[in-house]
Amino acid sequence: MFERLDCVSLHTNDLEASLAFLSSMGLEEVWRLDRKDAGRPWAVVGLDFPDKTSSQLVLSTHPDRRFIEVEIRVADVRSAYEILKQIPGVSWIAEPFSIEVGHVAVMTAPDGNNFVLIGN
Repeated sequence: MFERLDCVSLHTNDLEASLAFLSSMGLEEVWRLDRKDAGRPWAVVGLDFPDKTSSQLVLSTHPDRRFIEVEIRVADVRSAYEILKQIPGVSWIAEPFSIEVGHVAVMTAPDGNNFVLIGN
């Protein structure tokens, strides 16, 4: 069901300083989304490594999400949700919802680790 690591998302308080540092390390900004949550602006920026087969590093300035997110690619988020919700100990922070490139759901695994599922 899990296909690959899509990205790791890190929180930053200073997006421009983080981008300057990571760019100097060889990463390249490839996309940026400016969003609002409860009227508060925030941004999410995707960075590619020089090895284009690598997963992305994503920076987020969300005011409330100040933690590392591990995003896992699945073929179908809604189908994965239906299967995973049957497993004892799996709980859901966010049930499947639409985004610009498909769907997302956020789960807590039985061991307490959180995973963001992303896909169609």
